[in-house]
Amino acid sequence: MYGGELIRNIGIHLMYVFASVFFGFILGMTLGILLSRAPKYSKIVLPILSVFNTIPGIVFIGILFLYLGMVPMTVIIALSIYAMFPILKNTYVGITNVEQQYVEAARGCGMNRRQILFKVELPLSMPTIIGGLRMATIYTVSWTVLAAMIGLGGLGEFIYQGINLNQNALILLGAIPAAILAIVLGFLIDVLQRKVTPRGIQKEVRAK
Repeated sequence: MYGGELIRNIGIHLMYVFASVFFGFILGMTLGILLSRAPKYSKIVLPILSVFNTIPGIVFIGILFLYLGMVPMTVIIALSIYAMFPILKNTYVGITNVEQQYVEAARGCGMNRRQILFKVELPLSMPTIIGGLRMATIYTVSWTVLAAMIGLGGLGEFIYQGINLNQNALILLGAIPAAILAIVLGFLIDVLQRKVTPRGIQKEVRAK
């Protein structure tokens, strides 16, 4: 009965998730790298961002809706910002936790700061960064349900219809596919994390 509508809403849901995580990843990594280079400012910026992260998504989407209206960009901007937080934090932590002996060895080989970042620090911190990407993706799958509140579709449409009509079947029709999407995407990112983790680090993790 709802087959066609279910497929359409899954497609919309995934579009919001992929777009938001993509922009959140770029923004989070960029800010994380910049803050790792400015520890004085990171002590101010990171706590402020942590407070901002506590604002409920429904509030932020509602505010953007007042200014942008009922357009997909309203949802994408809001979700991109929320997806940015775990990626930013993990990027910052990953880079700042790289052991200085590797950085000093790279300097000794004649690398400049940019080369050290891209050839040493980012590769070594990539498992932590991908961990942030995993968190951001799973969270975004659930946050995207809020898109239905302003009439922009997604699996949340079934959930809110089910709540309004007091029909548990409709609620499950939205909730179960969303949960499956979160599990599948989380698994795929776990595979990616293993692929980008240097072999030496993989051996250390297994040893622990």
